[in-house]
Amino acid sequence: MPWRELERRLSDRHLDPTDSSQGGARGSYTSNDVPLERFLRSQKIQRTRTMVPYAELHTHSHFSFLDGASSPEDLVLEAARLDLDALALTDHGGLYGVVRFAECAREAGLPTVFGAELTVDAWQSDERRTLRAKDNKSSRMGSVDPVGKRLIVLARHPAGYASLSTLLSQSQMAGEKNAPRISTSELLDALDSHRGDWALLTAGRRGTVPAALETEGLSGARRELCQIVEAAGSENVFVELWKHGDPSDDARNDRLADLAVEQKVGLLCTNGVHYAVPSKRHLAKAMAAIRSRRSLDEIDGWLPGHGSAHLRSGVEQQRWFSHYPGVVETAAELGRECAFDLTLVAPKLPPYPCPDDLGEMSYLRQVVYVGAAGRYGVRSAEKVAGAWQQIEHELEVIEKLGFPGYFLVVWDIVSFCRSRDIFCQGRGSAANSAVCYALGITNVDAVSLGLLFERFLSSERDGPPDIDLDIESGRREEVIQYVFDRYGRDHAAQVANVITYRTRSAVRDAARALGYDSGQQDAWSKSLEGHQPVYSQQTINEFDQKVV
Repeated sequence: MPWRELERRLSDRHLDPTDSSQGGARGSYTSNDVPLERFLRSQKIQRTRTMVPYAELHTHSHFSFLDGASSPEDLVLEAARLDLDALALTDHGGLYGVVRFAECAREAGLPTVFGAELTVDAWQSDERRTLRAKDNKSSRMGSVDPVGKRLIVLARHPAGYASLSTLLSQSQMAGEKNAPRISTSELLDALDSHRGDWALLTAGRRGTVPAALETEGLSGARRELCQIVEAAGSENVFVELWKHGDPSDDARNDRLADLAVEQKVGLLCTNGVHYAVPSKRHLAKAMAAIRSRRSLDEIDGWLPGHGSAHLRSGVEQQRWFSHYPGVVETAAELGRECAFDLTLVAPKLPPYPCPDDLGEMSYLRQVVYVGAAGRYGVRSAEKVAGAWQQIEHELEVIEKLGFPGYFLVVWDIVSFCRSRDIFCQGRGSAANSAVCYALGITNVDAVSLGLLFERFLSSERDGPPDIDLDIESGRREEVIQYVFDRYGRDHAAQVANVITYRTRSAVRDAARALGYDSGQQDAWSKSLEGHQPVYSQQTINEFDQKVV
């Protein structure tokens, strides 16, 4: 081994993946460094069979805000390097990072498992903690030990993904921002209703079973596990073992393993992954300090003594869990069983309420014909040559692809706006459709202008057409409430953007974690431009070395 490589490994430094002079060793992927496809090609990732199959089924990305310290792309590339059989993404309370995760995994040839870590009864624990901390300085700080009991839920197939999405949406709507709400009774009812849809892991230290084992002993852990087994079925429940170098790991794992055998449920291991590679442990510690609004010195007693919550290979896990035969193999088997591609998930619109017992396509034809007569004149005396022929062609395509309900929903929203004198205008590629013109969704005569309908909708395109509506901002809320009332909140959603740290906020929070006073935090953050881009990966690595 060259001295340069030995020094790099001992210092936990990563090579720049774009620098061929450094031997082409894998670095930490970030989307700002190099396009994903080019990076994957440069690494020539090949899926090969390892001697010890293993799938990591408990992984948090940085979409678990201030908890996970690696992007989904970093996790996927490291998992591919380790030749894992599958990788699960189980962020807290949502499926925020699954699209980026699935896209990168597809390029890398890595099977994907989709899940989430649910927090149960969090508000009750938080209320108790708030009462205890009243009139105490610590009440003005964040929690060093997040409240609530945890449970890992993995979707076994696309239908399980859909039902998990529903459960997560319900918990988000019942709670507050960054605090989804689900009770034990609600969770148990959901587990009973969706037997076979999900595989359940007892999670880490804050999991329902391990937490009860720590506070109430074996009887409490048995009670919690029996509740889950009764609701979900023993074939869907797996007791999770993990080792992070803590002195209590072996004693806890021994008792959990005995409990799994006693209750005849599955037993597997994970690594409770919070970052892709060992060097990210420094960032994870800083994020824990930021989350709790403390410095690294103040939170040191709560931090893990061994920074090992990173991805491991099957060979490594076999060494760590040699006293528990079969737990590595069980993780691999469950990972392969639950793996599927996200493209298989195809949500459907709710049925449109058509009058006179008409089907959606029959009703769409009816309203289109009425609108087309007004726009183009009757068939026998059309104002624009070929207009009705184009209308029929587009309706055939819409029927073939199964989208009549989609057009009816958009037409219904536009009709509501007109009835209330709310300005509403369709735009984008929908202007290429004579049907959209006939329905009043757009005001562009696609036939007269010779616009190509296939730019908007064709059998070669994946997914539904994209119809954008511009609605005047002052009255947009009226339309939103109409949609909620008309279709129900269970069938309506608002799209949200996931934002990243602004540079000033990141610098201020990092300075607090490093122990600098508020004046210095403000001075550093104000010295930067308001919209300065985030530092490059090379600069971040250099900063990491200075901090370490």
